[in-house]
Amino acid sequence: MPYGADGVGEAGDAVMLALGEDYPELRESVRKICEAYPGAYWRKLEAEQAYPTEFITELTQGGFLASLIPEEYGGSGLPLRAAAVILEEINASGCTASQGHAQMYIMGTVLRHGSEEQKQRYLPKIASGELRLQAFGVTEPTTGSDTTKLKTRAVRQGNHYVINGQKVWTSRARHSDLMLLLARTTPVDEVKRRTDGLSVFLVDLRENLGHGVEIRPIEAMINHNTTEVFFDNLAVPPENLIGEEGQGFRYILDGMNAERILVAQECIGDGRWLLRKGIDYAKERVVFDRPIGQNQGVQFPLARAYAELEAADMICRRASALFDDGKECGADANMAKLLASEATWHAAEATFAAYGGFAFAKEYDIERKWREARLYQIAPISTNLILSFVGQHVLGMPRSF
Repeated sequence: MPYGADGVGEAGDAVMLALGEDYPELRESVRKICEAYPGAYWRKLEAEQAYPTEFITELTQGGFLASLIPEEYGGSGLPLRAAAVILEEINASGCTASQGHAQMYIMGTVLRHGSEEQKQRYLPKIASGELRLQAFGVTEPTTGSDTTKLKTRAVRQGNHYVINGQKVWTSRARHSDLMLLLARTTPVDEVKRRTDGLSVFLVDLRENLGHGVEIRPIEAMINHNTTEVFFDNLAVPPENLIGEEGQGFRYILDGMNAERILVAQECIGDGRWLLRKGIDYAKERVVFDRPIGQNQGVQFPLARAYAELEAADMICRRASALFDDGKECGADANMAKLLASEATWHAAEATFAAYGGFAFAKEYDIERKWREARLYQIAPISTNLILSFVGQHVLGMPRSF
């Protein structure tokens, strides 16, 4: 069967994927936007701890952040692979995709589990940019990755849910109109399974900031505009509950495969930018009357990083193809994120070493991308948790924790 626009076709039960630069026109459109936002733009934002409003606005107006929203709600209705390509090209151009990527996978919870009224109310405005959905409230200071033990509570009182609690590492909360919030509606000691009794809400941050919601910035190693968010008797109407009460954990898990795949491809983009910089510098930099790329100590780490990036890119493509075809992709999504994060980190290390002392100079942007690459080992899921998943659910070994 010939490939479609997305480069994926089927032969029986087989899932096929394209090699090389799929979605060439989409890639070129993203590159043209990114040309207007060079390293100086991102360095200035970091110095001011500011949000890339102009960049995100242009991506929104171009329809890129609405790529996964169906056409009937004002989006492009593209497959996940297309969205992954957008994020890859942003990072491969030296820009930062993470300031806008959350909207792509957060809105999936509304799309898959929201009511038709909620979809009609929110998705067209998210697609047009009238509403910005960039904040995802899950992680808490005392529970971390143990989501089932989160302490934020939502209690039904009359015609509202009243929410109390705290979230941390909630990136972009100060630059988002809406937040997707996970809270416990039934105490953990009153449910049969720890995963029961959690619910998902859409919280309107514009209306409630200073009225039950407080947002405090967290200064971090990279400029992700991350925050901690406090909820103090926040009243949320029941129509903002997504899906059924108590089923929120399943809804959140449902979107995690998409998140893993998108972040993995975003990671590949950073790796490609770093590797290109490292290779070019190794060819041009002359020390002791020879280019440093002639030295195996410089050349071999860059070559190995290239091989690892190519391999990681293939598992990313396979994960996207499985997702878009509606097939089980949990293992591939997790492995894609693991392999992409490690390949990109090796590319960052090899390029940093090639630049030597100049890598520390901010004007080259190497240290900025190096810091970005380090984060992928931790977020949105740590390497060890992925290994635990593979060990238990793929290899059938006993649970490690």
